[in-house]
Amino acid sequence: MKKFVRPHTMLLIVCFSWIVNQAGAQKLEAGAAEIKINPPLGSYLAGYQQNRKSTGVHDDLFVKAVVIANAGNSVAIVAIDCIGLPYPLVQRIRDEVEEVIPRQDFNADHIVVSSTHTHSGPDVIGIWGEDLMHSGTDSAYITQLVKGAAGAIVKAWKSRQRVNARYAVTSFGLGWVENISDSTEVDRDVTMMQFINSKGKSIATLTNFACHPTFLDKENTLISADFPSGVYRQLNAKLGGVNLFLQGAIGGWVQPEHVSRSFEDAQQKGKELADEVVLSLKKAKPLQGNDIYYTSRQFELPVANKQFKSLAAASVIKRDIGDGTPTEIAWFSIGEAMFATHPGETSPLYSHRTKQLMSTEGPKFVLGLGMDEVGYIIKPDFFAPDTRLHAAAYLTGMSPGKEAGNAIMQVLEELAEDSK
Repeated sequence: MKKFVRPHTMLLIVCFSWIVNQAGAQKLEAGAAEIKINPPLGSYLAGYQQNRKSTGVHDDLFVKAVVIANAGNSVAIVAIDCIGLPYPLVQRIRDEVEEVIPRQDFNADHIVVSSTHTHSGPDVIGIWGEDLMHSGTDSAYITQLVKGAAGAIVKAWKSRQRVNARYAVTSFGLGWVENISDSTEVDRDVTMMQFINSKGKSIATLTNFACHPTFLDKENTLISADFPSGVYRQLNAKLGGVNLFLQGAIGGWVQPEHVSRSFEDAQQKGKELADEVVLSLKKAKPLQGNDIYYTSRQFELPVANKQFKSLAAASVIKRDIGDGTPTEIAWFSIGEAMFATHPGETSPLYSHRTKQLMSTEGPKFVLGLGMDEVGYIIKPDFFAPDTRLHAAAYLTGMSPGKEAGNAIMQVLEELAEDSK
């Protein structure tokens, strides 16, 4: 005899199944991977002056990737130990990933690339070659870097597992991280988020903090990640997993002061930052929500800098630069954690304004040198003829121009509004 299921009972079963499926769909997964990206001996080093070549390796450079996903969406966050990866290379990384992972499984447009800005890594832009008439980039190394970054993302994607996330926010760097152009403006926030599997193992930790990695000066010719190397070593030892250093807003020369320009001091300060992360995570809050939201905008960043245009026309800088140059800003969230990218070295003013746009009680990440390196994005005050801001002549000479900051903030405001 067949059993009859009452209609209201069937409705309850269907509703319960839908709730279970929806809850399962929004569970977070994360996978992470890292690879070494040391350049060949004799590579031109980025930062400081032209014609500075590497003579060895003090500590390894890395590309580190973490993929965060649920059943409905995903995002990859990548940190690269280099001066700043130009937007055309970010697009090449996306193309490489799309060759391996079908778009219906993972949208490669959701790859976010940030650079640590070490001044002891290879020239990936072109302006630190023999002189300003010759590019300092090595096309073979660039291809290796692009493929390595894509490979790390693919490996992270394939290693995904169920995770819980937690976060903490603290401050750091008082007494040695200074804005030497405008001492009133520094973003000292250390914003961190950790992804942990069901066994309590750390899969990946994100650390967002703003400071130029310039402990090592122009006299150094050894490859190094500078103080982020100390961060990696200590977090690897204390937390395990893959540990990403995400640079913040360092424009206007936010850099280490009152320190020695030595490997030892770089490692020590990196270790101290890592220790602060470990201590803060002991009191971390669980991330609320598992939704993933992602949006981005490609736009023409206005460029008034005549030298930038000339270097691009001569193929020293390998990108299109006219009255503007294509770049991109990403705005995304993982649960209550919100993220925004800045395509260059932005003044801390723009970091503070960006965080004000973020309507969350959770952590706020501003990724400097995110998606691009277009030079200093500084306040219009630096361009005033009578400015007294320190090093204004140099900073404006390495900036796209006076309108760049406002253009970036306009896009960020629009993306923030669209996300509501």
